[in-house]
Amino acid sequence: MLGTIVNTVAIIIGGFLGIFLRKGIPDSYKKTIMQGIGLCTLLIGLMGAFETENTLLLVVSIVLGSLIGEKINIEYRLEQLGLWLEKRTVQNGKDSVSKGFVTASLIFCVGAMAIVGSLESGLMGNYETLYIKSLLDGISSIIFASTMGIGVVFSAFSVFIYQGLITITAEAVKYLLVEDVIREMSAIGGLLIVGIGLNVLDIKKISVANMLPAIFLPILYLLLDPVFIKITNIVQNIF
Repeated sequence: MLGTIVNTVAIIIGGFLGIFLRKGIPDSYKKTIMQGIGLCTLLIGLMGAFETENTLLLVVSIVLGSLIGEKINIEYRLEQLGLWLEKRTVQNGKDSVSKGFVTASLIFCVGAMAIVGSLESGLMGNYETLYIKSLLDGISSIIFASTMGIGVVFSAFSVFIYQGLITITAEAVKYLLVEDVIREMSAIGGLLIVGIGLNVLDIKKISVANMLPAIFLPILYLLLDPVFIKITNIVQNIF
C-alpha cells in the first residue's frame, strides 16, 4: 500500500498547490493548458490501446462492461458524490467540484500505470511504477486544480480506494493475472483514457465511468477460455 499512499499524498499536495497558483494564471492560459492536457491524454490512451493483441476481447469487454456500468450507473454515483462534496465546500461561484472530482478521478485511476503499478505492489512489493505515477499525477494535479478547483484534491481519495483495492486483492487472484490478462486490461484502460481525452477537449461527452467494469473482464475471459475451446473442439468433432 506504500505506493498508493505516496500517490494519494502527491495528488493532494499538487492539488492544493494548483489552487494556490490559480489566481496567477490567466483564464486564456488555463484554457490552452487544458487543451494541451486533453491532447496528451488522447495520445497516452491511444498508445495504451494499441498494445492489445486481442481486438475482439477488447470490443466484447467494452460492450459488456458498458452494460454492467450502465446498470450500476457508476457515472451518476460519482457525480452525486462530487455534488455532495461541493455542497460541503466553500465555493467562489465558478468551480464545479463534481466536474473536477469526476474528471481527475477517472484520469488518475483508469490508466495502465494505475493497474500495473497496483498489481506490482500487491504481487511483488515493487512500488517503482506507482512512484513514477505519483510524480506524474502530482504535476498533473497542479494543472487540473488550477483550472477545475478543489474537486481535483478530493480525487486523491478515489485513487487511494481504487488502487488500494487492486493491491489488496492482487495476492488473492495472482494465479489469474498472467501477462496476457494484464496487457489486455491495460489496453482497455488505454481506450477509456481516449474517452477521457475527448471529454476534456469537450469534443464529445462519453460516459467513461460507466465503462470501467470493462477493465476487469479479461480476467473472466481467462477463466472461460478453456470452456470455449472445449466446446469448439466438440463442435468440430461432431461436424
